[in-house]
Amino acid sequence: MAGVIAAPEWYASVSGLKIHPALLKVVEETVCPGTGFSPSYFWACLARLTAELRPELEACLVRRDELQAKIDGFYERCRASGGDPAAPEMRQQCKAFLREIGYLEEDRGPVSVATQFVDVEIASVPAPQLVVPSDNARYVLNAVNARWCSLFDALYGFDVIPSTSVQLGAGGVGFVLQGSDATGPAPPSTGGYNPLRGEAVIEFANGLLDEIAPLAFGKWSQVTRLWPKFVGQRQQLELQLQSGDTTSLRIPSLFVGSVGSLGPPNATSSVAAAPAKLPALPDTGRIFLKHNGLHMVLEIDRDDPIGRAALSGIKDITVEAALTAILDMEDSVSAVDAEDKARIYSNICGVMRGTLEAPFVKDGKSFVRRPNQDIWFRDEKGDAKSLPGRSVALVRNVGHHMFTDMVVTADGRMVPEGFVDCLVTTAAALQDLRSTGSIVNSRVGSVYIVKPKMHGPREVALTSSIFGRTEEFFGLRRNTIKMGIMDEERRTSANLRECIRAASERVFFINTGFLDRTGDEIHTCMLAGPVVRKADMKKEAWIKAYEDANVDVGLHSGFQGKAQIGKGMWAKPDSMKAMLEAKIAEPMAGASTAWVPSPAAAALHSLHYHRVDVPTRQMQLAMRPPAKVEKLLEPPLLQATLDAKAIDEELRESAQSILGYVVRWVDLGVGCSKVPDLQNVGLMEDRATLRISSQLLANWLHHGLITEEQIRETFLEMAKVVDQQNIRDRAYRPMASNPDDNIAFQAALKLVLAGKRTPNGYTEYTLHDARRRAKNAFSSRL
Repeated sequence: MAGVIAAPEWYASVSGLKIHPALLKVVEETVCPGTGFSPSYFWACLARLTAELRPELEACLVRRDELQAKIDGFYERCRASGGDPAAPEMRQQCKAFLREIGYLEEDRGPVSVATQFVDVEIASVPAPQLVVPSDNARYVLNAVNARWCSLFDALYGFDVIPSTSVQLGAGGVGFVLQGSDATGPAPPSTGGYNPLRGEAVIEFANGLLDEIAPLAFGKWSQVTRLWPKFVGQRQQLELQLQSGDTTSLRIPSLFVGSVGSLGPPNATSSVAAAPAKLPALPDTGRIFLKHNGLHMVLEIDRDDPIGRAALSGIKDITVEAALTAILDMEDSVSAVDAEDKARIYSNICGVMRGTLEAPFVKDGKSFVRRPNQDIWFRDEKGDAKSLPGRSVALVRNVGHHMFTDMVVTADGRMVPEGFVDCLVTTAAALQDLRSTGSIVNSRVGSVYIVKPKMHGPREVALTSSIFGRTEEFFGLRRNTIKMGIMDEERRTSANLRECIRAASERVFFINTGFLDRTGDEIHTCMLAGPVVRKADMKKEAWIKAYEDANVDVGLHSGFQGKAQIGKGMWAKPDSMKAMLEAKIAEPMAGASTAWVPSPAAAALHSLHYHRVDVPTRQMQLAMRPPAKVEKLLEPPLLQATLDAKAIDEELRESAQSILGYVVRWVDLGVGCSKVPDLQNVGLMEDRATLRISSQLLANWLHHGLITEEQIRETFLEMAKVVDQQNIRDRAYRPMASNPDDNIAFQAALKLVLAGKRTPNGYTEYTLHDARRRAKNAFSSRL
């Protein structure tokens, strides 16, 4: 919890607060203009919010520590008496103890969510969700523009299309079109477009269309031309096959519109008079299909090299992919001071108001990335219609445990950072709510804030109070600010229905954050015994109960058609073939959304929502018996002694992962990194994955599986590996040459050695301190 500090003399004094000039400037110049509220009013609101709700927030944090101390005592007594905390006979005893201390709260029966004014992208249409660090403007724009993605680019550029040996004269990357057993990623291109690889992409696309938009007869690979045709008062899609026959869609309603110069074959053309591979006249345009609520746009252009190669003239399929995007202020950013937060706040305002721009250079040419405009077309009746060009932006604020010295109260206490986040996020959205911005984010007038790391219903109720007061400050309709509940802490999982009850008129989202949830599982059970290896966590009883319970509670609380049920991140951004094979399990498990790390991943994951009718699947799952809380509370402890080799492998892998992430966080300010593992496979790492690795090693250290000496030796060995992996990065500062004085190296060690004592196993405290010291050290060298 935050202590008393002395604000520097150069802080500005407003409304009884001491404010860092960088934050003061961004509020005055970016946040408040166009809202109708003055900066002085903004600061007065923050002062009132802090005075009213900080005591409750601090009480919640004290309660966390009290409960953890009681759980530690329970496990210590159990082990001292010779008991096994993981034994089946302990389940009821553990449940009774947790209910006795108030960890498990009284179940007050069914709850029904009553959230209103939720955009259809959240309430009704299952689709991928992209999560992006909000401190990088270009990445943010990539994310909000990832509502529409090129399927052909995603297939061509990744390992979904298998690659084997290079075909001479093919250009770029060669491969065998069919019958290949290759499963590896596509090798780097040797330059230019590879027509053989392009043919494989076209083949994949034709097969996909046969699956989700089958023809009345014939196959998409036989189509030579397609065009809209009026039949009565409505258009339907007509298609000509290689044989010269005309066909249509088996389900005509999948066609929803078109744009461009698309017409039937000319009257003089015939299969006999012209080559079957091409019709007589070229055509250009777009055909809009809609399946399971998601659009697919067939891009037709026979002048394009890919369009010429396709018999149908389809040069690409633009898929509607990430309907929502989370702009993250939390785990995927390194924001430790007012300057960092000012940049984030500017980006959030720019997205909500449509003014964000990101200049960049590609192939020696300068470009400016901006938010996409809406897409216009003629529907099946011939009327002009538009589709949103961008994802609906959600904003993840920081958790309740974070305090910031960029604002200090009169009594010298730091302000809860989440209070500032909430006020800024809402102010940024005011122009959107009034339709005075250049674009629209929420078409129903809502603000979506995802709140992480809440522990139980009381903390959810606190968040609702913060949102409610913010609405009053800005004169908004009650429950305008919607709440996304990250189900990533054990006490929230165990009381999820009561958490939903505490926000039943605001909740728009529950999500299983497996990574953070595993970190909290390890920390909560720290004294119960040594936990299983990371790779074995998903085999444990608690994780299945956790994933199932999240869906069960959401469905039984009436989420269908009102709110999202989400699943977690795909952590291997280069392994798209594996993602395409594995991530279909999430909509099959009842999730209406799941996280992806990139626009290409969003494009490919969107195919799963065409292949799975999620609402129907949810109705099926709603009939099963709900998951039992006893399984959820079963600690993931080792049931057999690990040999020295297995322990060393886990220690080395975890140490390398921790160091690879921490050094970039501390020295370079990169909050989300693709960190190569010991096999040089790039894995997405953020503070959630760091929490798992550091807590696991802290647990093994406490229970004697490893020693502090082993940890220090292994970390020094892995520092050399990480240094070598980053040798081409000019901004990188090696750790192994002087580990005793290297801030990043020492921070990585501290995360493990002090992991048992760190509240909830959170890594933020250590990382923030190290990053600030690294920034100061860098500044002093200038």
